[in-house]
Amino acid sequence: MRLLISTGEVSGDLQGSFLVKALLEEAKLRSLQLKLIALGGPKMKDAGAELIANTASIGAIGFWEALPYVIPTLRAQTVVDKLISQDPPDGLILIDYMGPNIRLGNKVKKLLPNIPITYYIAPQEWAWRLGDGGTTDLISFTDKILAIFTDEADFYSSRGGNVTWVGHPMLDNLKDLPDREQAFKILGIEKSRKVLLLLPASRTQELKYILPTILEAAALLQKHDPSIYILIPSGMESFNTALSTALSDFGLVGKVIPANKADSLKPCLFSAADIAIGKSGTVNMELALHGVPQVVGYKVSRPTSFIAKKLLRFNVKHISPVNLLLKQRLVPELLQDKFNSKDLFKNALPLLENTRERTEMLNGYKRLRQLLGDPGVTRRAAKEIIDLLVL
Repeated sequence: MRLLISTGEVSGDLQGSFLVKALLEEAKLRSLQLKLIALGGPKMKDAGAELIANTASIGAIGFWEALPYVIPTLRAQTVVDKLISQDPPDGLILIDYMGPNIRLGNKVKKLLPNIPITYYIAPQEWAWRLGDGGTTDLISFTDKILAIFTDEADFYSSRGGNVTWVGHPMLDNLKDLPDREQAFKILGIEKSRKVLLLLPASRTQELKYILPTILEAAALLQKHDPSIYILIPSGMESFNTALSTALSDFGLVGKVIPANKADSLKPCLFSAADIAIGKSGTVNMELALHGVPQVVGYKVSRPTSFIAKKLLRFNVKHISPVNLLLKQRLVPELLQDKFNSKDLFKNALPLLENTRERTEMLNGYKRLRQLLGDPGVTRRAAKEIIDLLVL
């Protein structure tokens, strides 16, 4: 049995790697011979998938920002189109990566209508709208939607989708954190320090639009409290040098954790961090589940912002998954013109101390945990996917 898994960007590669492991484990339990081929990244390859195109570095938010990735995306599409026509898989699994996956799903349903298609971590249409409420219509080509949020499950099931809520996959990767003293020792940080964790980029565009502002805010915080030490885990190997150079250029005391060490050191980073400042995304949920107070920001180019607001009438109440799920602004969000170093500093400062703001955020994290389901998410997803193929 051959399954094609399609995803992109760093976060998709990470979630895809968890699913690959679960699928192989489930197949082994059922004595099934399973081969996984993937559009993904190195983490999926390490987990046991055969990579036919590396899409981990192909990702952008916005129209202007996506232009550099047109050719790499077309190349990946050519590879998968050839596969579909010459050696069709037995099933298709789509993970996030909205634009390319919507295209692929529609194409496979048209050319190979008998191949089951599963969408895992679907577009967050329950949280955002284009214009007067248009959707991607993914229900028309999916046989099963595996929802990670209850609101997502309700949204698609109310529109006729075949939906199973499996829970949030981050629950499967919660690890017991080392104590703070041990984490400081492993990271090589003096005990007297406070730790500011910066999480600025998993996409190339974010090095331009997000990193400088976050570093300016970090400089203000370090000036206010010289005991602060800065840690920046790199999202990709290609970011290592740019992040180290930027840290030095801003005269900040701290260090960059290279991408090849960042994943294994995550428990230490979360244990050591007094506060985090970062972009919106999956990492917001990781920080919340590990009890790290945070401030979130995001910015795109002015042309993209104009098109989204004025022409497409893009509307969203929150961008952080934490706030989306809780339906409240628990975590400060600073977007576009409001995304500036002074406001980041102002929102971060109270979270460094034992304040009401910090206590309220940590209590909110506890409420969040109760909404995410139970561990075993990726195994439940794997079981649903294989059931669809063999039943």
